Amino acid sequence: AVGFVTGRAGNFLRSIEEQWKTLMFFCDVGSGGRNKDYEKLAIFGTVRGRRGAELLVLSAVETKVPGYFDRFRDEVIPRDKGKDESGTWGTDTMTFQDDELSYALGKQGGTRKKLERSSGAIVQYVGHNALFSGTRSERKKAREYMKWLFEQLEGPVYVDGWQERDDCTVIEVPADCIGYVTGARRAALGGIEEDWGVLMFFMNRRSERGRAEELIICGPQRARRGAELKVMSSVETKSPGTFTRGVREKTSSEKGFDTDRMIFKDDELSYALGKEGSTRKKLEGAAGAILQYVGHVAFIAGTLKQRKRAKEYVSWLLAQRRGSVTITNVSSRDDSTEMHIPENCKGWVTGNRGSELRRMEQETGTYMFMALDERGEERLIIFCHNAGSKVSPTGRMAAERLVNEMIQEKLRDDGGRGGGGRDSRSPSRGRRDSRDRR
Repeated sequence: AVGFVTGRAGNFLRSIEEQWKTLMFFCDVGSGGRNKDYEKLAIFGTVRGRRGAELLVLSAVETKVPGYFDRFRDEVIPRDKGKDESGTWGTDTMTFQDDELSYALGKQGGTRKKLERSSGAIVQYVGHNALFSGTRSERKKAREYMKWLFEQLEGPVYVDGWQERDDCTVIEVPADCIGYVTGARRAALGGIEEDWGVLMFFMNRRSERGRAEELIICGPQRARRGAELKVMSSVETKSPGTFTRGVREKTSSEKGFDTDRMIFKDDELSYALGKEGSTRKKLEGAAGAILQYVGHVAFIAGTLKQRKRAKEYVSWLLAQRRGSVTITNVSSRDDSTEMHIPENCKGWVTGNRGSELRRMEQETGTYMFMALDERGEERLIIFCHNAGSKVSPTGRMAAERLVNEMIQEKLRDDGGRGGGGRDSRSPSRGRRDSRDRR
């Protein structure tokens, strides 16, 4: 199984290292020499990282050498018990039958990943064994979520006492919207679960058949709120007014996680949404907040800093429809980069109707536009909560690099027309081709 675990050119091992932020290699331990039947794999990293990587390797080995895990089970399960900051780290197990395993795994492992992200525990299947590693509360959630999944095979599930739990949100969905929210073969609900890393299902007592059904959302607070607002947006599309009737604007002073509201006029909504929601997603990503439109109401969820940032971005976006925007004191912000673009490069950098700016925004997860300073001079501002780095493909530094490339390309082109011809652009041809391929 060594070659299987290593993968071609070490790719499988490298992918595990990247996923779990570990360092892994095969090595000799002590002076006992090498055993022909086994090789020792060393894993370095945090308790969580090492455990995630170890269980992924064991899962792969078990597919190649069935029954291998049972030989080392007693050594693997108690490993690192209590060695995390909470002192409650451990591993729980469950055993599946054949038909149960495929259900617990889900299409392309989707159910396993969903349980892992929503509970916060490491969830891995080694043969017919399910292993849950994490703190005591994480393991408890993972086991409960798994139990609820299997109970759904028998009939409707109702979570008693959900009001007292800190990992659940319940939202009422009108009966005529349930099919729309769920989607064909559960595709819509499954998509929301995957996007936000939550577990969701409709719950009702067998005796209840009302006009609305309760949808329970399980997972961390931020993820639950993101999923809840997405469901609210879908319901509002199908049944306008369900969640927005009588709703007013709201600004919270809470420093921690909370939700603000802004109300759009008709013409503002489509502009703030963009084609297939692209503008909304751009502002959401750059601000680091959750930004969702429920009818004409923009719900902005996050910390005070994230909410304030998102509201500024939305207001600047809407102001651009009326003409140039003036933004002062940019140097005092921690989410912006100013770039002064040579006059002869401005059209080249922005592109036709801003197409080049939109491309760079999408590539780097930023929000950028030309704005005036206090002296009325125009410059490009790149906004994003993520500063980026010299090597990261996202963030403000990545966007700045792309803009500088475009400026250099334009300056080379202008200089080349005098004597060098088209060849003067050859150094940047590779980057230009990659843009054309898009």
